[in-house]
This record gives sequence, C-alpha cells and structure tokens, in this order.
Amino acid sequence: MLQGHQTWVFRNRPAIIATAAVGGPFEAEGPLAKDFDKLHGDLWLGQDSYEKAEKKLLEEACTTAIEKAGLQKSDVQFFLSGDLMNQIISSSFTARTLAVPFIGLFGACSSSMESLALGSLIVDSKAGNYVLCGTSSHNATAEKQFRYPTEYGSQKPPTAQWTVTGAGAALLGREGEGPKVMAATVGRVVDMGISDPFSMGSAMAPAAVDTITAHFRDLRISPREYDLIATGDLGKVGFKIAGDLLKKHGLEIPEDIFTDCGILIYSEEQPVLAGGSGCGCSATVTYGHILNRMRKGELKKVLIVATGALLSPLSYQQKESIPCIAHAVSIEYIS
Repeated sequence: MLQGHQTWVFRNRPAIIATAAVGGPFEAEGPLAKDFDKLHGDLWLGQDSYEKAEKKLLEEACTTAIEKAGLQKSDVQFFLSGDLMNQIISSSFTARTLAVPFIGLFGACSSSMESLALGSLIVDSKAGNYVLCGTSSHNATAEKQFRYPTEYGSQKPPTAQWTVTGAGAALLGREGEGPKVMAATVGRVVDMGISDPFSMGSAMAPAAVDTITAHFRDLRISPREYDLIATGDLGKVGFKIAGDLLKKHGLEIPEDIFTDCGILIYSEEQPVLAGGSGCGCSATVTYGHILNRMRKGELKKVLIVATGALLSPLSYQQKESIPCIAHAVSIEYIS
C-alpha cells in the first residue's frame, strides 16, 4: 500500500459516492457559481455571529452530501474534518450536530485533501464502510482571527488573498461507480522563512512543489498521467512561484493541465487581489467544479494538491516564520 517514501496507493479504490459545496455571496458572483449545491446571499447566514455562520456552512455541506448519497447520518461511521478556527470549532460543533464518530484534523487550508486522504485510508483498509470528509472557511472569521476584522477596513498588499466563504464535503464508500480515490501523497512541513501573513501564496508554494515532486517520484509517473493538476490556494503569486520552482526541480507541468483553485474560484473583475484562499477554497472547487467536470466526462484523472499555512495568531505575534504543508490526492473516474 505504501509506495515510495510518502505515497499511499489504495488497492480497493474508495469511491466518492457524493459531494457537496456550499458558498457565500462573493462565491455566488464568481465563475464557478453553478457548481455549488447552495449559495447564500449574505455572510451571516441568518446567524448572530460569523463563527456560527461558518458552522452552518459546514453542516449544510455535510448533510447535503449524505442526502445526495441516499443515506442517513447513522450510516456514516466516521466524520473527518478540520478548519481554520481556534480548536477547529466549526468542525467540532458540526460533529455535535451530526452525532457521527468524529476525528478532528488541522492542516489549515490543506485540510480538504488531508481528510480525503485519511478517509480513503480508512475505507480502503475496511475500517469503515462510509466516511464523511469535510472542511470550511469564512472570510470574516479568518480575517478576524489571523489579520484584522473586516469592519476595520485595513488595506492589503497585492500579494494578499481573499478567504473563501464556503464548505465542501465528500462521502466515501467501499463501492460505487464514478470518481475513485487512487492514491494520496502525504506532505512534509516546509518552512522557507517567510513570516508575512499577507503573502500566503509565496509561503505555501515550496510545500506544494515538495509534495508534487514526491508524488511523481514515488509513483514513477509523469505529469501527463493526469488531465488536470490543481494546487489548492496558492493564488496568482504562489502559483507562479510554484511553476518556477518545479522547473528548477526538473519537473515541468504543461500549462494546459496545471491550475490553482484560488485562481479558478473568482473572476478577474472581483477585488480578490492575488486570488482565493482558505479551507473552503480547494474543498468547494474540487467537490463542486472539478468533480462535476469528471462526472460530465471532461476529465478522467486529476491530482488535487491542497496547501496549508500552519501559522496561528500566537506564532505570528511571536515573530515566528510560517511552516507550510501540502497533501496530494489522485482521483480517477472509473465507470
């Protein structure tokens, strides 16, 4: 099952039997709006705090995925999820609502593929029949915790990114037609000394490159094995850096198959500076847009490389640099 140094190959090919993506008002204005299962018209979602609104996003994504699979919450053995909030409260409180055995994770914005990789490991090893994998982020909660409250109206540099208000969930099963999880490469923590919280893309790019090169090295395949390779939320700045670093490593990914979820989710007209970010970025783009393309037959095999910056408000205030990580999951549509 372990191939190479850090890649799992799933012999039983766990099936992604249902997915769901829920977004906010800014995501509703983006080019991928039609790929969301549900979109909200305001950031509050009818709640009295942004944190409660984020919890509602994740609850809706999870319950929608379960309903689309034709299952009940009681059919799910494990719920794997993480988010950006202190003590991953969005995931923990959602687990309270679902009443499903819960494994909390923290990989920052890499949590979407971290949960999918570990969920696939559980299903592949027959330690569970149905596993729910999810994550969420909210623009106002992330800004409040990591930078400044949105009400403050602080200006940002061009390298900054817009945290996605959204949640994504995938329900894995041992059997089923459609997208299958083929392999997962678990990333290492990479820290190049960057400490600017307004330059997440440049901080995360080396981690993405480290995981991508490990994936192809472990599996002994070339990038052309895939129809699409998408990083999580590097944005315009980090994505360019990643491309340059890959070339220096002797791994040049063709431009026609290489993209970034943080670039895809918003249009050029939206004031998102360098692009999208947040746990909900790769989750909603993958579980909505990319898997919809696979189901339509436009894509057969994709590699999603979710990236995460493992900083906290405390570490930033203590002038620590930003350790980063990336986890890659290979998905293939098998009819």
